Amino acid sequence: MKKKTEKNEPIQRNSKEPRAIDVDQIDLVKMKEKTVDLPGLLEYAHSVGGFSVVPTEQGVIKGKAMQAMSEQTQMHLDQIFEQMQLLAKQAKELKDRAQISTLIYEADINFQPVIGHTYYVYEKKDGRTLLSMVSPEEWGDPSPFKSFINEVRLLADHTWKIVKRDDDEDITSA
Repeated sequence: MKKKTEKNEPIQRNSKEPRAIDVDQIDLVKMKEKTVDLPGLLEYAHSVGGFSVVPTEQGVIKGKAMQAMSEQTQMHLDQIFEQMQLLAKQAKELKDRAQISTLIYEADINFQPVIGHTYYVYEKKDGRTLLSMVSPEEWGDPSPFKSFINEVRLLADHTWKIVKRDDDEDITSA
């Protein structure tokens, strides 16, 4: 090959000599379109000499296993969440039972309460609390008390459960 001494004159070239590269002729935009930043993540060959990546049976099996695992995990998390909600509800009910039980045991009680029976909690005109066997309907008008507080039932563990609140909200579930 002949070497060019001027711009267009041929230059003699030995086959072992490096070729000169004309940087101005390189189309960088076109090269960028033909390349990717992370070729290892492509699902297909990214170069002429690259091999084709075809999903294998093992890949399908792993994909299905991952999906099944994900669904099972979510199902168990949902179940645990429901259990947490139930436990929170039970904790609130227990706290309410402890509060009403404390109120009743600090109240005036002039009889021996029987487990499983329903009683009535009133506030007296002097501000003290009273546990009574007589319902608000049985007292008639005018009531000898300042207000009716709750209808309650004595449970086997000697805690009290509210059956009906003073606003006539029946909350019986047992």
